[in-house]
Amino acid sequence: MARTAELPATSAAARDRVHELLRAHHPHVDETVVADALLVTSELVTNALRHAGGVTGFAARVTSGRLVVTVEDASPLRPFVPTDFQDGRIGGYGWSLIRRLATSVAITTTPTGKSINAALRLS
Repeated sequence: MARTAELPATSAAARDRVHELLRAHHPHVDETVVADALLVTSELVTNALRHAGGVTGFAARVTSGRLVVTVEDASPLRPFVPTDFQDGRIGGYGWSLIRRLATSVAITTTPTGKSINAALRLS
């Protein structure tokens, strides 16, 4: 994976990078597409920080009319949708949102955890 010089420390930092990338390569992309891309990026990074030992790799690229965001983390465990939603529970919706908004999602086990690639159409 082509890594950025510095890993984003927060989901906001990752969103900023993706937003800059989209504006540079697709300045006229629909605002709904931008919002979806930023939400997917935020959820991937937040999940890595909260549940998977932190972000160990991050990349975002535009190719063939698609945005591809890759987040690596330190856990080999695959994300899942909780089945035990209880009254008052906060969270648990991020993975469902990612799968719904992304055109494709791929999870690959790495020697140090896993890599998640999420692609979104830009048009």
